[in-house]
Amino acid sequence: MIDNDNQPNQETTQTTENKKTDVDTEKADIADVTCETAENKKDMAAEDEKEREKENNENNEKDEKDGKHLKKEVKKLHDELKQKKEDYDVLYDKYLRVSAEYENFRKRTTKEKEGIYTDAAIDVLKNILPVIDNVERALQFADNSNNANTDNSGSSDNSDKTDSGKIFEGVKMIYSQFMASLAKIGVEEIKAVDETFNPELHNAVIHAQDENRPDNTVAEVLQKGYIKGDKVIRPAMVKVVN
Repeated sequence: MIDNDNQPNQETTQTTENKKTDVDTEKADIADVTCETAENKKDMAAEDEKEREKENNENNEKDEKDGKHLKKEVKKLHDELKQKKEDYDVLYDKYLRVSAEYENFRKRTTKEKEGIYTDAAIDVLKNILPVIDNVERALQFADNSNNANTDNSGSSDNSDKTDSGKIFEGVKMIYSQFMASLAKIGVEEIKAVDETFNPELHNAVIHAQDENRPDNTVAEVLQKGYIKGDKVIRPAMVKVVN
């Protein structure tokens, strides 16, 4: 005969055991899920690592490729710069040559123009110098005449002396102005007296002895000489001491 008083306790115990079993089952399921989640995370981490490694490899390959391309571009630019520099050197050398040729041409042209002007002036002056010589002779003659008239003043007319004196002073003034004009265009008288004889400047027509002067010295000028710049218009005609 079954004891009815113990039946509820047995049912309660059974229920408790069933609940405990369910809890253990749930814990086991949770543990399984946790393990599965951890494995999934591990797998995902491994996949992420592979992706990162793949990405890094791709980036390295890209960087290496870009580096090679950059080196090629740098080499290309370097070659182009070198070629441009060579072209510049060639053009600069041509420029220097042309500049030097132009400067030489300018100097040569200027010198030729100056030479043409000087030669033309000398040709004109050569024809004028005899006139100057005659004026100097006239002044010398007039001066000598005035001196002679002064010595013989008792037998000379004062009015004639006055007129001749005015004429002499007028001609002398004209001669001074003429010589000043020659000086303005660069014409100078060649120094001769007491100078050492220079065959390029002096024309010796008389040789004489003079104890007061050293040999090869100009003692007297017979005809004045003139020079313009470095060109002799007419050498001085001189007497030289031997």
